[in-house]
Amino acid sequence: MASVYGENIKDVDISKIPKPWLKFYDKGVKPHIDYPLIPLYKIYENNAKKFPDKVAFDFLGTKLTFRQVDESSKKVAFFLYDLGVEKGDRIIVGLPNTPHFSIVANAVLRVGGIMVQCNPIYSSRELRHIIKDSGAEIMFAIENMYPNLEPIVAEGAFKKLIICRIEDYLKFPLNILFKAFVKKKKVGDIKIEPRSEIVNYPELMKYPKSEKVAEIDPKNDVAVFQYTGGTTGLPKGAMLTHYNLVANAHQIASWDPKASSSDVYLGALPAFHSYGFSMANAGILLGGKIILVPDPRDFKMYLKLIQKHRVTTFPGVPTMYIALLQDPDIKRYNLTSLRACISGAAPLPVEVKKRWEEVTGSKLVEGYGLSEASPVTHANPLYGQNKAGSIGLPFPDTLAVVVDDDGNILPPGEVGELAVYGPQVMKGYWMMERETEKVLINGWLLTGDMAKMDEEGYFYIVDRKKDLIIAGGYNIYPREVEEVLYEHPAVSEAAVIGVPDPYRGETVKAFIQLKPEYKGKVTEQDIINFCRDKLAPYKVPKLVEFRDELPKTLVGKILRRALREEELKKRGK
Repeated sequence: MASVYGENIKDVDISKIPKPWLKFYDKGVKPHIDYPLIPLYKIYENNAKKFPDKVAFDFLGTKLTFRQVDESSKKVAFFLYDLGVEKGDRIIVGLPNTPHFSIVANAVLRVGGIMVQCNPIYSSRELRHIIKDSGAEIMFAIENMYPNLEPIVAEGAFKKLIICRIEDYLKFPLNILFKAFVKKKKVGDIKIEPRSEIVNYPELMKYPKSEKVAEIDPKNDVAVFQYTGGTTGLPKGAMLTHYNLVANAHQIASWDPKASSSDVYLGALPAFHSYGFSMANAGILLGGKIILVPDPRDFKMYLKLIQKHRVTTFPGVPTMYIALLQDPDIKRYNLTSLRACISGAAPLPVEVKKRWEEVTGSKLVEGYGLSEASPVTHANPLYGQNKAGSIGLPFPDTLAVVVDDDGNILPPGEVGELAVYGPQVMKGYWMMERETEKVLINGWLLTGDMAKMDEEGYFYIVDRKKDLIIAGGYNIYPREVEEVLYEHPAVSEAAVIGVPDPYRGETVKAFIQLKPEYKGKVTEQDIINFCRDKLAPYKVPKLVEFRDELPKTLVGKILRRALREEELKKRGK
């Protein structure tokens, strides 16, 4: 068993990797799954045949059955075919949790397109990068995005831009204010001038249903570009195949042996986030119902929906659970229907887990994943031994080891980089062969996270190898923020780090050295306001500190590590 320790992942025989974690799987969770070789959209299509009249989504009272989702996606597919979309074409989907999302996603996949996931709160700068990098000429966007898209439309970037509105799927007009989407803009305040390349989503519902589907090779054909950052700055497109995503949906679904088609899922995680996307796929695979939450920050709505719909499964991120625990009315709601609460995307504070379980009576377990793995690779058992502070056990058919800087496998208890191997591991990064080679070695994915494994096969994330900041479950990469700071005329040098935050997990702090002529003339708020126009809100520094000089190496490289150590010392960490 221990013979693999010291071997290199470049050469190791995967059949020899010890799996101490298997004995701690919940009863009924199988170590191996026979994954069907099907395109991802088949999950919905199969349910349209099996549960045609069962509600798939409930959106603020508007219900869509599996049949309705399937039929609507075929209409959107006809529209895409009519535009001349061919297999492999990239199509950007910038939508929050509305019924449009699954309908559009399935249509894109039916025609053989690649869905390019896009956060609806991206700035014009971030949108331009994704559009250029992916080569997409068609985009589906929620109406709130238009102020950031308008200059890009004027540049002629799109063949077609399909505008989706909240009201498309409501029986009554609703004026939701998404503060994070567009500052000081309500839905009704956004004016979109008619243009030949702009189409309103309801027009697509007038098309006939297309039964034509592209031929898909699930193991090789890419279904999704999931953009993820990196230390090089701008996001990279992780190429996830149909097989990757179908496999991860099956892995997630199988992790709860009590799961069934009668389950009700709280769809609060944004579907454009890899975690939210795969959790939704797993729920649909089981034939469950998803209660869509259009604004993930409306925590009072969570409580109302859990009580009203008797939600059984609540996948979330730590900030969601923290926010709900801070609600003074939480004990007034009946949350006894909750059976499985799963936290991911950021470390779950032990105290939050403890308090949640005390207040709600439901178990809260931590898991782990990354966009490059579709994304989930680990989770604590839902009913058996789950360890506070641990990300849990590797999923079925998933191997995990800890390696040193040379790729040699380390024994239990030693800290190194976490490497994972399984059917959910990405094909590679889009148009970035060198970056792919750095993280994919002999089928193993180097996660960039420092971890250790205990004797029972439970894994613990110790630190991050990269300078990644995780705030509220979102990944933030310092260099991307620094690039914006350097655009400010007063900034001479800048460095960005993550500092501890009791609510978001981490928050962004910028250290700035001003040019001499600007000293005393630029405030912290000036810097923050400058960033707000160029970055998504969660990436904007919340803290700014001016320094006469920044710590550097002998060759002039700014030492973020030294700044981080200073901050932790100041905070008594």
